[in-house]
Amino acid sequence: MDDLLAILRAAGEPTRLRILSILSAGEMTVSEMTQALLQSQPRISRHLKLLAEAGIVRRFPEGSWVFYRLNEDNENFALVAELINLLPENDHTLLRDRERLSRVRAERSLRAQEYFAINASKWDDLGARHIPEDLVEAEMSAILSHAQCDLLVDLGTGTGRMLDLFGGHAAQAIGFDTSSDMLAIARARLDSPAHAHCQVRQGDCAAIPLEDGVAGVVIIHQVLHFLDDPARAVNEAGRVLAPSGRILIADFLPHEVEVLRDEHAHRRLGFSDDMVVDWMTQAGMVDVKPTHLHGKRDDDLVVGLWTGVKAEA
Repeated sequence: MDDLLAILRAAGEPTRLRILSILSAGEMTVSEMTQALLQSQPRISRHLKLLAEAGIVRRFPEGSWVFYRLNEDNENFALVAELINLLPENDHTLLRDRERLSRVRAERSLRAQEYFAINASKWDDLGARHIPEDLVEAEMSAILSHAQCDLLVDLGTGTGRMLDLFGGHAAQAIGFDTSSDMLAIARARLDSPAHAHCQVRQGDCAAIPLEDGVAGVVIIHQVLHFLDDPARAVNEAGRVLAPSGRILIADFLPHEVEVLRDEHAHRRLGFSDDMVVDWMTQAGMVDVKPTHLHGKRDDDLVVGLWTGVKAEA
């Protein structure tokens, strides 16, 4: 009873209801919320503190930024979800919040797209500057050495490198990416008879245009750190995986290299094992295993590989 009352007391204030409304669209930083709600950062931070203390939202510090998202792990989250559902869709204040939120997200997306457009032809080289990519690919090859399937899916395919490397493991391989510049590079890379079974399509990792349970392998290679909601992408990967299908995620472990955020549009500065394992487990994975790949230099970013198998229905 006390927990339910705490949620109601914390949520029962106009600004905090507005915060919950925009957070229902995905995680955000304090700065982004100030733009969406047109309120000062100290005011927004004060409201977020109360919501966090009540267990309604969770905060994830990363370098100089702090991300907030709805706490779906709260045992009483159904009450929070119902409160959000009860908010009137035609409320003038909420409508304006959503309009400003759309602009914030559009600006964020445009920034990433501009980066991709500028760097599309150099993408493989940029990736190699972070950590030797041959070490990552060799380990991925070992993990997928016995993986044969009807359909392999590469989310955030970029230049098509993963399809080039692992497309031979499947009768059909599909790569999805939101960037038309990246897709152009990928199509050029895959323009050969050996890759006739591979194709690339424009598509969002958060809403994969495939039916449930159709993929034998899903790869998410150096993509999650660009996404607004990486957990949603992992959940989507779990949705399209068939029972006993395998997922392989490659990304950075937590770091504090802010320049990647400023100059390379990285939304997140790496992920912990606990975070990725939790996402994969919630997406229906079992036998989840992390692997860490260290570079030769102490200041090299560490790459994490996380593998798992879709549980039988």
